[in-house]
This record gives sequence, C-alpha cells and structure tokens, in this order.
Amino acid sequence: MTPVDDRFHELRRLLRAYEQPGYAFDDTVETSGVALSAYLRMAAFSPERVVAAAREIQDLLTVGLFSDEVADDVELLPHINPPQGGSVEECLRVILQHLERFLASPPPPRASVRPEIAWEWRERFPALAHFLGAYFYQDSLKLEYESHEEAVDNYLVGEPTEDIRKTASEIGEILALNATADELAEAAAVLGLSEPPPAGASLRQWLVDIQGVLMHHLRDSAS
Repeated sequence: MTPVDDRFHELRRLLRAYEQPGYAFDDTVETSGVALSAYLRMAAFSPERVVAAAREIQDLLTVGLFSDEVADDVELLPHINPPQGGSVEECLRVILQHLERFLASPPPPRASVRPEIAWEWRERFPALAHFLGAYFYQDSLKLEYESHEEAVDNYLVGEPTEDIRKTASEIGEILALNATADELAEAAAVLGLSEPPPAGASLRQWLVDIQGVLMHHLRDSAS
C-alpha cells in the first residue's frame, strides 16, 4: 500500500522506466523516447496514472527541485541524465508536455503489443514477475525447494488468492503475446525466471501446466 504522504509516487514509477536505458533522457518535444514511450503504453491501460504523474510534475516544478520542502521526496526519485547543456527541470517539462498530449487524446490500450524494455514487462505482468522471480530465481531449486512442484505448492500456500488468480491470467496473456520459444524465453527471463523447466518439458508447456494447477487450486478454494 502506498503511504499517504508519498508525494511523488507516480513520478517515481515513471522515472524508473528510464533505468534500463541507463537513466538517459532521450525525449524531445516532438517524440517520446524509449522509456517514456514504454510508460505511455502502460498508461493506456490505466490513464489515471498519467493524471497523477502530470500533477506531481507540476507540483515539483512549482516547489522547485532544490526546495527543502521536498528534499527527502526528491532523494527517493530515480535520477535521469539530461542532455548536455540541459537541466532536469527542462526534462520534466518535456515529459509533462507528452503527458498532457496523452490526456488530451488518450490512446486505446494495445494488449497485442509486446513490451520493449524490462520495466515495461514487469509493469505489464507484475504477478507473474513475482511468481517467477520469488520462487524460480537462480538456484532456488537447490537452496529452498527440491522440485518445481514444491515451489509451486509453496506459492499456493503463501500468496493471496487474488494474486494467484492474477498470475494465472497473466500466464495466459504472456503465452498469447509470445508466439515463438525464443520470445517466450526472453520474456520469462526478464520477469525473473532463472531455473529451467522440468526435464522433458518445454517452457510453454510448463507454464500451461502451472496455469492449470493454479486454476484447479482456485476452483477448489471457491468450493
């Protein structure tokens, strides 16, 4: 849950999109760069995020980045590298123009478009990222679990029903979004999967099987 005094919560989420491209600011007034384009694709699913981000940027610019009033809040924000000769304030104003343009004519969400950066994958599939990253990280089957089945069972015991339901749904989405084995492997790795599937099973079949286990668990829990 977000703290009520988290002044720049959505702006922090937005700026995290710049981390993979190396904290680089590559937006222009005319065109959004890699990170901002990813954020806007995600925002199409939840336009209220853009409303919040625009409001927070306006707030920050009004108060000032170096104001003592927001010093602690600004310290928590990822730092983006402005172009040579530019300033962070100028970068934020460019971002704000793109957000306002988005709000003037919100585009429809494009569920069939694959994410382009790691941040976007994790934002698009948060429940699946938690499942894979927390239960199938590197050497998890040596350090914590004796088998894939035990890891899944532990997940079912330890996570809320709504999160399990969301993971099952996201598995279906990611399977539909990645037609080839290479695409699916890339997506799963970005989401945190470091362990290979069980011997003799493809990644796609393993995920299908897991989805079936999750759905069966949800049906049993509801009965």
